[in-house]
Amino acid sequence: MKLSIVIPVYNAEATLERCLESVLSQNYDDYELILVDDGSTDGSPAICDDYAVGRPYINVIHQRNTGLSAARNAGIAAARGEYITFIDSDDLLADYTLAVLMTRLGAHPDLDILEFPVWWHWGDEDQRLLTFGVHEYHDMREYWLDCKAYTHAYVWNKIFRRELFDKVRFPVGRVFEDVQTLPLLLEEARTVGTTEEGAYCYVLNNDGITQNASGEELTWLLEAHVSQLKKLGLTERASEYYAHVLNIQIDVYDQTRDNLILPELDDLTHRDIRHLPVNRKMRRKMHLLKTLGLKHLCQLMRCFHKLRRRR
Repeated sequence: MKLSIVIPVYNAEATLERCLESVLSQNYDDYELILVDDGSTDGSPAICDDYAVGRPYINVIHQRNTGLSAARNAGIAAARGEYITFIDSDDLLADYTLAVLMTRLGAHPDLDILEFPVWWHWGDEDQRLLTFGVHEYHDMREYWLDCKAYTHAYVWNKIFRRELFDKVRFPVGRVFEDVQTLPLLLEEARTVGTTEEGAYCYVLNNDGITQNASGEELTWLLEAHVSQLKKLGLTERASEYYAHVLNIQIDVYDQTRDNLILPELDDLTHRDIRHLPVNRKMRRKMHLLKTLGLKHLCQLMRCFHKLRRRR
């Protein structure tokens, strides 16, 4: 068996059939489909069981509710394919996606991870296609920084060699689990490829966890990125990434008035900042950081946000 597809399911009766049909209608059949019902209380368990009838390649796992990471981990433990991929139950795959991706993996057996495009906010007026070009990365640092993987560190638009998960699991009980997990997988990988073929259709869920994250949950996201910054070294090459993480630190302070864990870039000058490939608004924040320091910048931005919310 070539591919294991893991779909965690929790109270997804409104979208689950659409998701499953997008997989079953693919023009590719060398896969197993693992549905992990994470203690759903709606009609999702019955939908999973109904789809498994007469389809021996569908494996349904029912477990008590322990969260998305635990559900994915259960799917990983059950997977038997050479490769593994993940789909969220409110999303779907574009037509012909699996065939073209698995053909590419067959032509490039050295690839440990293959990333493919995303239809962002699929079905909405602001729907747009995110693509990452056609590249191969043998240096994971280059992939993370130059491809800006830190801005699309999702696991659901990637196919992984399953053995990468021999030592890696998703962190149970935490959100923003992808940003915490992908760097660990990159430590195990030798080659990452990106392609412009196929597409993952991401459907915005306004009630989702990441859309309503608490200060504690945003801190988990910040901690994951700060850990990566430290591993990479706070160098000139990482400064655009640093600017990205600075925005997360500002959001964390805005909610908690604490948790100032982002190290300051002492060697970054105002001249360096002027040449950063970031927008004008971000450049102003970086200049203020250099002038005021991290705490005073966060306090200033918190006051600004507070005033804006009152309008």
